[in-house]
Amino acid sequence: MTTIVVSPLARIAEMAVRHGAREMISLMAKEQNFHRPAVIKADRHLLLSMNDISFAGTGDLIAPQEAHVRAILDFAGAWDRSAPLLIHCWMGVSRSPAAALIAALTVHPEQDELALVRRLRTASPFATPNARLVAIGDDMLGRSGRLVAAVKEIGRGADADGNAPFVLPLSGSSDIE
Repeated sequence: MTTIVVSPLARIAEMAVRHGAREMISLMAKEQNFHRPAVIKADRHLLLSMNDISFAGTGDLIAPQEAHVRAILDFAGAWDRSAPLLIHCWMGVSRSPAAALIAALTVHPEQDELALVRRLRTASPFATPNARLVAIGDDMLGRSGRLVAAVKEIGRGADADGNAPFVLPLSGSSDIE
């Protein structure tokens, strides 16, 4: 079964190698530097500069925008699914779980939002998907508020230390790291 691996920055190389990922989406603040794992080819790495905030107009911080979500939709749509997709942010708790939900619905639009979000919660008790990314994704995917409502239903995740990668199955069963 094809999966999406969600990871904090500190563990991307380990997760890419462990799960055989060859494609990666990075959601990082503009000023944060990091090295792409060697197993991820440059042309299959999407770097999106944004901060983990849920509203625009916060000084120099960059809120998630429609252009970011469009890039996730396009990248996920081009993902060949022969290997897991690795998605990461700084802690692997907010931006990357939101992007994972968007990517999962891009490649399997027939799936139920609540079932998907419940799989996310089963895979990660810590995930608290970024509300702005979820809302923009919900709108751009034509989910009519169902993704937003599903994420609200699972509520905020448990406090995290940023060291809890997880695997989100694209449909059905659950796999954890």
